[in-house]
Amino acid sequence: MIVNKTVAHPWLCDVLGHLTTRHYVAMFDDASYHFLFNVFGWSGATDDAGERGWVDVRHVIEYLAEVAAGDVLEIRASMVKIGTKSVTARYQMFNLGRDELAATLECIYVLFDMNTRQSLALTDQLRQMVAEHLDPLEDQEATQG
Repeated sequence: MIVNKTVAHPWLCDVLGHLTTRHYVAMFDDASYHFLFNVFGWSGATDDAGERGWVDVRHVIEYLAEVAAGDVLEIRASMVKIGTKSVTARYQMFNLGRDELAATLECIYVLFDMNTRQSLALTDQLRQMVAEHLDPLEDQEATQG
């Protein structure tokens, strides 16, 4: 699923003219809000009660190809694992002009009670929402544990 499109503007680049690490993270973070909204209908603005949310507990980023000033980027996302209290999402940043995969991010999100500051078990309804967005290439084990 395409969740974000953006451009590597010159002011987002380092002294070598390449997208700097801090802005890769920002682009993936923006994409995560779009993806969580697509999967769960959740956004910080829609959570009036402020009782629960998704917190990032792990990021693994791989930089696979250079992104230069002016490159047009598209970030795609899918779920790859459903846990008891967490989900794992994979984001892929494609450089459209070069037709190549530029970077990936794998992120583990934990469902979090904002009042007690504790993790929460995923409900059956949330598990079903995630299952609808699982990457079809992932192993059957993605829905267990």
